[in-house]
Amino acid sequence: MGLFSKDIETMDNLFVHQLQDVYYAEKQIHKSLPKMIEKATDPSLKQGLEAHRTETQGHIARLEQVFKQHGAEAKAVNCPAIDGILEEADEVAGEVADKRVLDAAIIAAAQAVEHYEIARYGTLVAWAKQLGRDDCAALLQQNLDEEHSADDKLTKLAESGINRKAA
Repeated sequence: MGLFSKDIETMDNLFVHQLQDVYYAEKQIHKSLPKMIEKATDPSLKQGLEAHRTETQGHIARLEQVFKQHGAEAKAVNCPAIDGILEEADEVAGEVADKRVLDAAIIAAAQAVEHYEIARYGTLVAWAKQLGRDDCAALLQQNLDEEHSADDKLTKLAESGINRKAA
């Protein structure tokens, strides 16, 4: 089903499609985080990525709960956007020889992922409310809040010394 296919005729269809998209994204992120953790050298960055991997498991569980509450099947649809972001992150990390620069690159890649998720969850919260699904909106808002927090933590890590060491 493409985003603008005739399979999406209602706001409800669009909402479910977007849930499936972010569900796929969260699963791909969960699979890719161990590589980032392994490549990171800064202990605080490693610890932050490990903590976010655990949070990502919670995001997946909440999404499954939203699917259930909404009466939709919990299934993923391919998301070329997150695939591209993760592929780029992997390519950049493979090209950086200096470990201090690599940590800065990992933060940048992780923030690109967070910003994608923030955009998706923000939209889903608004749509859930519009559809009268405050129960779903509340769960999605929890994921959104955690994505904002992860982004803030990454910014603090970068500004507290990782970027300076890389320079």
